Amino acid sequence: MSTLPILLKNPRILLLGAGKVAFQKAQVLLDNQIDFTVIAQHIGESFNGLPITPVQKEIEQSDFAGYQIIVDATGDRHVGHMLDGEKNQRSVLVNRVDVPSQCDFYFSSLLNYGHLKIAVSTDGASPTIGQEVRNRIQRVIPRHVADLVDEKAAQRQAGHINTDKTRAQIREQLAQVFLIGCGPGDVRLLTLQAYQCLQEMDVVLYDHLISDDILALIPPETEKVYVGKKKGAHSFKQEQINGLILDYARSGHHVARLKSGDPYIFGRGAEEARYLAERGIRVSVVAGISSALVGPASAGIPLTARGYAANLSIVSAHLSGSRINSAWLPLLKLDYHTTVVLMGLSFSEQISALALEQGVDPELPVAIISNASRPEQKTVTTSLCQLPQAAKTAARPAVLVFGPVVELHHILPHFDPQS
Repeated sequence: MSTLPILLKNPRILLLGAGKVAFQKAQVLLDNQIDFTVIAQHIGESFNGLPITPVQKEIEQSDFAGYQIIVDATGDRHVGHMLDGEKNQRSVLVNRVDVPSQCDFYFSSLLNYGHLKIAVSTDGASPTIGQEVRNRIQRVIPRHVADLVDEKAAQRQAGHINTDKTRAQIREQLAQVFLIGCGPGDVRLLTLQAYQCLQEMDVVLYDHLISDDILALIPPETEKVYVGKKKGAHSFKQEQINGLILDYARSGHHVARLKSGDPYIFGRGAEEARYLAERGIRVSVVAGISSALVGPASAGIPLTARGYAANLSIVSAHLSGSRINSAWLPLLKLDYHTTVVLMGLSFSEQISALALEQGVDPELPVAIISNASRPEQKTVTTSLCQLPQAAKTAARPAVLVFGPVVELHHILPHFDPQS
């Protein structure tokens, strides 16, 4: 069977039937501003809300006169016989809904962006597949692409055509960047949304904090670019990463920047999102589970617990230029409070000294949780005054937890990588 997708200009269509199936076809025709008439013996309630007035009567072959395209949504065998007779007498295109073998044409799953129209057809084999493919395309193409098409139509009519500029503009509009939170490492903590995004990307940028198990989920055909930023050995500066993402996006790609934990929790995701948004690139943020939450939970340390902590703070010990952030240290003197510190392991000696100078209890419980959620996870519990010594043998990346809740580490269950 050979088929040819075409666009018909100003077609006049006869729709037979006014039930649920006919209602679906009527909506498609209305959405595309098609002139059509409905004739049916029985009118379904769903048609009451449509801006058309069906003709209620018994269908006769004489009703077909003047129409070159007829859609039969009645499911009535007698109506089918009449249409066969009509086709024997003159040229007429008939679509018998849900009967592909008796169709001269098929309805496509449609997307309408003004002058830009996209039709997806399976030759009647599986409308469901056509709809799913259409929906996937719809997620890729922004609604405002219609404005660009209108602009180019006006320029073309005026004789101003610049194909290079147009190509650059449409590629930029079609581009999209996803900042995907990948959690602390265990692939089972990846959200369903993050997993689905990974399957649809053209390019993925990642660093050393993204686990091999998560990278293994990326399809082989996806381009993978390492942009590692490891303490003491930065292979890429943030400005270079921003520029690289932008270059890929402006080439029309769907780009993922994988972030450990959550993109907006001390992950510089806000900087990257702002940089791209200011340059006209669509940005979507996919939330992830922060190590600030997973680390303590997997070590048997509840961040809040009755009688231990009623308040919680999450802070970073790291400022730009590898400077220490000490503004949060007064939190350590609060009663019933838990403080989770990210990027603080290398500052353990300074944290301990400065906190003790400010009068923090030297016996304040502290936990160091390294490689949270990964098979090599390890937890060390100590006190504020002993923190520098304990930190010397702890592995990175690590989360520091300060507060009475650390005492529950010896009571509550811990993370089991085999579970």
